[in-house]
Order: sequence, then C-alpha cells, then structure tokens
Amino acid sequence: MASLQGISYKVVKGGPMLETSAALVTTSTGVAQDVFGKPGKRQVTLLSAQQWLAACEALDTELPWTTRRANLLIDGISFSEKDLGKVIHIGALQLEITGETDPCKKMEMAYAGLEAALRPDWRGGVTCRVLNDAEICIGDSVQLAD
Repeated sequence: MASLQGISYKVVKGGPMLETSAALVTTSTGVAQDVFGKPGKRQVTLLSAQQWLAACEALDTELPWTTRRANLLIDGISFSEKDLGKVIHIGALQLEITGETDPCKKMEMAYAGLEAALRPDWRGGVTCRVLNDAEICIGDSVQLAD
C-alpha cells in the first residue's frame, strides 16, 4: 500500500525546504505556510520515492528528497502522463493531478546533472490542485483514483 513519507514547505521564495510530520492542506493555501500554495494548477507538488531513487541512481549519489523542493513524498506510486486528471487521496485529502513538475535550473544548481536525471519518466513528480481542506500526517495511506 502506498503511503505519505514526507511533508515539506518553504516560507520564502528560494528559501530552504522545511520538513514537518503533519500539515493542514487547504484549497486557499495549499500546504499551510508554503509560499507557493495559492489556488491554481500547481498548488501542491508530489514526488514519488521510487522515481526520486531512480534519479539519484542515475547520478550514482544519494540526495535528500527535499533537494527536489516538492511538498509531499509518496512511497509506492510512480507517476506518469496517464495520471493526468486523476485524484490522489492522502488520508482525507484529495488532490487533482494537473501536470508534470518540470525540472528547472535550481535542480542543476543543487547537484550537477540532477535536472537531466529528473527529465525521463516524470521523475520530477507531479503538480496538483487541492480539492478539499484536510490535515495530513506522515504514514497516511495514499490511493490513486480515476
């Protein structure tokens, strides 16, 4: 069964990722306190633990998942184009998958080669719109629905 393995947010643009064990996620703020949580298609970003591992293996290194600057780390699901429009349930939270999180130059600045390692097979994760307000915490079950 898939589960939530990490929660992070940033309080200032370009600032460090701050990890937490629980968070309120809302339709108006995304992950509470995250500077980019405004309503829209990219309110919350999700990263697959398996796809992150594949990117790190391509670089022959181990990097903390927060290097990707995503909000949520999901174990047990790999994302792809076929997931567009699907709803992912994390505990009581519902998120609509709206697109791929494109790797950017910040990834290259974080680690040489990381931007290219994240490009194949949606390794960079997905963007989501928040559909309801809910509290989430590490260990919550995760399900992907059509």
